[in-house]
Amino acid sequence: MLLRSLHTPSKQIIRTASTNQKSIGEFFAQHLSFPFLQYKEHLHVSHAEKQFIFDTAGKRYLDFFAGIVTVGVGHCHPRLIEAANKQMNKYWHLSTYYLQDSVRDYATKLLEHFKDDPHLSVCLFVNSGSEANDLALHLAKEYTKQTEVISLRNSYHGVVQSTLCLTNIAGFKRPYLTGSRVAMNPDPYRGIWGGRYCRDSPVQTTRSCNCSKDHCQASDRYVEQLEELLSFEVSKKKVAGMFIESIQGYGGTVQFPKGYVKRATELVQQNGGLYIADEVQSGFGRTGTHFWGYQAHGAKPDIVVMAKAIANGFPFAAIVTRPEIAKTIGTYFNTYGGNPIGCAVASAVLDVIKEENLQENALRVGTHLLERLAKLRDQLPNVIGDVRGKGLLIGMEMVTDKESRKPFPVEKMNAVLDRCRHNGLLLGKGGNFGNVFRIKPPMCITKEDADFAVDVLEDAIRKEL
Repeated sequence: MLLRSLHTPSKQIIRTASTNQKSIGEFFAQHLSFPFLQYKEHLHVSHAEKQFIFDTAGKRYLDFFAGIVTVGVGHCHPRLIEAANKQMNKYWHLSTYYLQDSVRDYATKLLEHFKDDPHLSVCLFVNSGSEANDLALHLAKEYTKQTEVISLRNSYHGVVQSTLCLTNIAGFKRPYLTGSRVAMNPDPYRGIWGGRYCRDSPVQTTRSCNCSKDHCQASDRYVEQLEELLSFEVSKKKVAGMFIESIQGYGGTVQFPKGYVKRATELVQQNGGLYIADEVQSGFGRTGTHFWGYQAHGAKPDIVVMAKAIANGFPFAAIVTRPEIAKTIGTYFNTYGGNPIGCAVASAVLDVIKEENLQENALRVGTHLLERLAKLRDQLPNVIGDVRGKGLLIGMEMVTDKESRKPFPVEKMNAVLDRCRHNGLLLGKGGNFGNVFRIKPPMCITKEDADFAVDVLEDAIRKEL
């Protein structure tokens, strides 16, 4: 396949001295903990702009992983830089001891995106998704006076000690973790039940099923499994809450059967628990159809957790919850939570998403990208097992056989990633077996970018067959 090159950059490439790649790689290995460094030859970044990353040799790459689903509006957006500089010229940090316009203004703007859920009216600001989930867990236990929580198999909710019990991916599990119950993952592709009408997506699995288009039997079965978990494993069916990613992120962009999230969370709520919606990856318009992923499920969360794209990579995160839940821990203090620069950048992010129609772009370009990837799956059915997602939150699961769904070897996944990198495309990978390409670019990409990415990915896969 003849690959076309990326179009000409909007400004002259800034070339920096190509310093000793080997020495910086050795330094990282000896003095820093960066276990996820990708590629045979490490990528040494010079700068980034919009949907592009540039290395120190001046080569440009189309970024289809967005700093692990974090750079939502594009790298180094001038509006965000302006907002940060303006605030930095006023003051950098005061702590929550003082009244600050930046915190009030951002909280006001953020809550406008919860008008359909007016009970969610209190913001608590922290610094990362893990910290936000830790706070949500704390609130749920304090409010319900229960200690056990439920999360789904294959879920990821952070890696601080308190949230590791919620993260159910083998590589992150530790033998000393307690306090959580793991529900069966309602995965229409790899789960026990699932079929061609399960997902809220332009692309469905190729599995057959007996469901009608308006009723998903797989959803029924998975809810029954949750009911059994509550009946057999939990005292009096009482838990503090259930954590659910609206679409599983690190676990491989797994979407759930239609109706599952609403019914599962209502079941938990009926038994006194809280529904904690983890929107760390699916929030801020990335799914295209809704600003928050939970809205597509028709569910009503008690706590919403957000991070990553909230400030486009600036360390910032938040939860939004009901007043009576927030009050259970008294006055909440966090040294850096709600810092003025983070609030200024996060506020600008909301403005850019609206003014540049990025949610609509995510739906339009994302649907086009999904449809092209689905055609590629049909051409390579014994290698590409599944294509799934909504908007620009996409996963492509690789297998060695269509029927057995045996995971594609990790070394071949890495080889495909290397080939894509060589041809100017950066992707991520995830899933419990490391066999899912995570395709989650900045929301400012174009259809031309999408077509380029599919062409590069197809060429890389075919060369590894």
